[in-house]
Amino acid sequence: MSISTPLPPLIKHVLEGLDFSKPGEWEPRVPWTPFQDGVEIHRLYGDGVNGPSAALLRFQPGGRIPMHVHRGFEHILVLRGSQEDEHGQITAGALRIHPPGSSHSVTSVAGCVVLAIYENAVEWTVS
Repeated sequence: MSISTPLPPLIKHVLEGLDFSKPGEWEPRVPWTPFQDGVEIHRLYGDGVNGPSAALLRFQPGGRIPMHVHRGFEHILVLRGSQEDEHGQITAGALRIHPPGSSHSVTSVAGCVVLAIYENAVEWTVS
């Protein structure tokens, strides 16, 4: 006899079914909200405070996210443009994984859109 746990329902989202390799087609329709200096966010799930979350981040040219420490894994997939941190620059199509305990700040000279998936919320550091 086996006991099975039912799977949670799929998360329905306004961007479901869109081609994420073509951000120019869907980016203008996203309901962005202010996040950091020159950076907007659209949360796909989670609140960014407790537990896992995923979000789209849109950096305006010169946008930046201050130094922070990861309390879990972070996966960043650049969809458009490029961004850089203390580990170097990544461009559209690149995936970077930051392990728990790692820290960095992020900037984008020309602007970019990224998909960010967090295992846990980040801890902001004061400079």
